[in-house]
Amino acid sequence: MFQIRLTIFLMLALSILPGTLAAQGSRGDDAGEYVILNAQYGSERRHVDVTNRLKELARLDRPFRISHDSLNADPDRGAAKELRVFARGPNGRERMFEFRDGSVFDGAMFRSWRRGDWGDEHWNGGWNGGRDNDAGEYVILSAQYGSERRHVDVTDRLRDMARQDLTFRLDYRTFGVDPDEGHAKSLRIFARGPNGQEQMFEYRDNSVIDGATFRGWGSGEWGHGGWSGNWNGGRGDAGEYVILSAQYGTGRSHVDVTEQLKELARQDQQFRMGNSTFGVDPDRGVVKTLRIFARGPNGRERMFEYREGSVVDGAQFRSWGRGDWANGDDRWSGRWEGEEREEGERRR
Repeated sequence: MFQIRLTIFLMLALSILPGTLAAQGSRGDDAGEYVILNAQYGSERRHVDVTNRLKELARLDRPFRISHDSLNADPDRGAAKELRVFARGPNGRERMFEFRDGSVFDGAMFRSWRRGDWGDEHWNGGWNGGRDNDAGEYVILSAQYGSERRHVDVTDRLRDMARQDLTFRLDYRTFGVDPDEGHAKSLRIFARGPNGQEQMFEYRDNSVIDGATFRGWGSGEWGHGGWSGNWNGGRGDAGEYVILSAQYGTGRSHVDVTEQLKELARQDQQFRMGNSTFGVDPDRGVVKTLRIFARGPNGRERMFEYREGSVVDGAQFRSWGRGDWANGDDRWSGRWEGEEREEGERRR
């Protein structure tokens, strides 16, 4: 009787065991919370994709020790190497797991590890992660959207968008605000470069914004102060006068040198002015001057005069170094003496 009962018990145990093992298999090693996207093995200067090799090892379903032998690759002979596994977590963010040579690798934390049905063929292959754009050389300080007369701070909104996607097309709906209705607007991103200088990047409506230029773009670890606070950026481009036109010569004979001045401004903050500066001599044998006509903060036109041999410094002119002036609505009166001077002479 005892033998019969023992036999029945063993048969029941065996019938339950496969289901139990199957349940453990579906919930156990393959139930991790990270989905593998890609695997790279080597060093920063030399590394290879070992995603397929890692899949083969995963199907064996047992821990293994990291080495060039186990991964069938030695991309940087004689140098210390490591396995980098890039995976997406439950929050959708990418994370990198690093395993040095000699360490033991266990795939329990990765979803579907044993089945090997993972890997993203569209992964961009960066050694430092799928979001290689985060390695840009400019650190964002602030983002402003609108026009010169009306604009708003959109740094926080830009940070949210950067975390979701690498690129997006710009228009007034992008940030959910239209600070200057009916007028052309732009996004201005102010950033600090590797030399410590502040630089402004401008994107007009309907252009595509790509964050690859900016460090930490996808992580949103930027925009925490340090910006000059001016719509036209910091340093030499923060002057209060907007250039309308540049004329070189004398009252009786002068030529427009606005475009030549833009090229000089983009190259240097200062330059010494002479006959050869603009490649033209509109009134031979006579001392000539450069006259820059600009609009001040009060909206009035003003003329700045520089005689031959003098140094021209663009610090007082807005957007000097970018040369994005004397366009569109920036109209000069056309008077060699300028509006203010001629009006003053009439009053006298």
